[in-house]
Amino acid sequence: MREPERRGPGRASVPVGLVSQTAAVVLDDAGVVLARSQRAATLLECAPGQTCAPLLGVLPRAGTEGGPGGRLVTVPGDADGDAGGGGDAGHTVTLACTVVRLAARTPGGSGAEAQWLVLVTPSETEAEAAERDAGRRRKGLSHAAAAGIGTSLDVSEMAETLVNLLVPDFADLATVDIAEQVLVGDEPPHLDTSGDVRLRRIAAAQSPEISAEDLLAVGEALPAVADSALMRPLMKGQPVLVPDVAVLYAKLGVDPQSLPLFVPSGAHSSVAVPLYARGLILGCVTVWRSQLPSAFGEEDAALLHDVVSRAALGVDNARRYTKEHQSVLALQRSLLPRSALDSAAAETVGVYQPAGGGLGVGGDWFDVIPLPSLRVAFVVGDVVGHGLDATAAMARLRTAVQTLADLDLDPGELLTHVDDLVLGLSSEETAGDSRSETAVLGATCLYAVYDPVTRKCTAATAGHPPPALLAPGEEPVFVDTMPGPPLGLGGMPFEVTEFDVRPGSTLAFFTDGLLESRGGDIEEGMERLRSALAGADSSRTLSEIGQSIFDSVLPREPSDDVALLLARPHALSSDQVAEWELAADLSLVAQARELVVGQLSRWQLDELGFVTELVASELVTNAIRYAGGPVGLRLIRDRVLVCEVSDPSSTQPRLRRARESDEGGRGLFLVAQLTDRWGCRFTSTGKTIWTEQPIGGAGPLA
Repeated sequence: MREPERRGPGRASVPVGLVSQTAAVVLDDAGVVLARSQRAATLLECAPGQTCAPLLGVLPRAGTEGGPGGRLVTVPGDADGDAGGGGDAGHTVTLACTVVRLAARTPGGSGAEAQWLVLVTPSETEAEAAERDAGRRRKGLSHAAAAGIGTSLDVSEMAETLVNLLVPDFADLATVDIAEQVLVGDEPPHLDTSGDVRLRRIAAAQSPEISAEDLLAVGEALPAVADSALMRPLMKGQPVLVPDVAVLYAKLGVDPQSLPLFVPSGAHSSVAVPLYARGLILGCVTVWRSQLPSAFGEEDAALLHDVVSRAALGVDNARRYTKEHQSVLALQRSLLPRSALDSAAAETVGVYQPAGGGLGVGGDWFDVIPLPSLRVAFVVGDVVGHGLDATAAMARLRTAVQTLADLDLDPGELLTHVDDLVLGLSSEETAGDSRSETAVLGATCLYAVYDPVTRKCTAATAGHPPPALLAPGEEPVFVDTMPGPPLGLGGMPFEVTEFDVRPGSTLAFFTDGLLESRGGDIEEGMERLRSALAGADSSRTLSEIGQSIFDSVLPREPSDDVALLLARPHALSSDQVAEWELAADLSLVAQARELVVGQLSRWQLDELGFVTELVASELVTNAIRYAGGPVGLRLIRDRVLVCEVSDPSSTQPRLRRARESDEGGRGLFLVAQLTDRWGCRFTSTGKTIWTEQPIGGAGPLA
């Protein structure tokens, strides 16, 4: 039908969006159909050329000006609600009609002067509109639940999402209660009766109109509820629909004084649906209506059951993740040293921060390893990846570093041995040996040794960021270390860098997670760290400095886990160290004994004189006899007494048990028996044999 022209006081426009839903009929003054749209044929049984009786009542009286106006017409309809079908007796459909006077005669018309365009659309009753609106809300809730639930691996966050979806369109009040075992990652027990369920409220949402002041607050445990026939369907995963709250008062089986904890005042209906997965009750979701006029029905209960079933799978996944995350975190924490240590060489504080965004614990670690002669090793490393595999790989590397550190190796040589180990582990993985342990695929490490006597630090790095040094009164700087390749590449040396550490300085060792940020680069991260260190007041504790660094440098949810080790090295004063150099002459052994006894007397350590004199005599004698000279003799006094003898030989001394007929071979055995610890380390000029004895405590001869 050609669109007619409209003019005069009766003209009206038809909204474009209604064209597909609106039927159009052209009538003359007598109500005869001149033309109609295809949609009109389904709404009205009025053929062209016939009088359309249902629309006669909406036409203006003859001689009057018609214009836009809305009128309702009732016509017979099908059982499914379509008009014009002549269906079930008594079923009707209401049509909304708008009448517009046409300005031009329609071609082929009857010749009447007045022609009218009637626009007809089905009109909903109030009940139909309410039902359509409820259906829209139900459909929207289902789609929102599918999109929003299950995106988080945090039980509390998922519960918050769920209650915010339900309120205020579906319910005036919604609560989520979770079994206490689930909150810590454990699996709840199989229960047979509702009276055995123990829940804790973790989320609630309400519309402003509902009164819930006395309701159980978030974070509190639900009081015990006796087993009842009303609540028993929950144990089988079925919803409990209560269209009339009065039923709860009669059948809930709760002390009347405790009812306000469970039932909000003014509520008229409720639905409770269990968070049910794998036959286990993980929790319960309860909704209430107070201001929403219609009571909950079977369709509402079915919809909530569908939404909560989806949430139950998410809660169970979150519970499993929580369990694994806590296990990995506990393993990680157990593998790391104590966060704060205070040794003779340095005061240290280490901080570990797992990654955010559900990534969790990874393979970053730090370590503080006491070394002979009051020295200390600082270690920080990073294994690629997250989860249990990364933590297990980290444990293997940390154990290897600790074992090699006990050999007192040069930092570069130690990293070379660790590199060989990683190559071997990677070969096992490549070979596909199913019995092999977790391989270390991608790792970096920094190993540094600080000597409080010389106040020097030697460091080597395997693909790891350099440490930061903050000296008193100066700006922080990053130590200019020679970067080596990451562990596992092989064939490349690890260069050693030596630098001075002034008394009162602070060293910061860290993993690259402290420097990385979404949208930024490493240089920007290093500048942020430099600024954070520059603001570190020397009067603050290392723990406070570490926390301030994390707060100012890390994003709220870091994309990688982070390990930070802060150290304030100590320096030994000159009166704590005594050292001499002796020529390769056995007659000087007596002089060495006198020097030792005299120094111990000045230190007021006469009680250690006999043992130390004997130890020094044996070690100096062996050095002169088997290695030549010059021979270095050094005593260090702090929390222990250290005696060192150095010689130019690189031959490893061997402890053995001499036979009765042997004339020698008892020196090292005697030294081992008289001291707490002893050992040997190689230097650039030979080797040093060292011993330790406690000061002010019981020794081996006590």
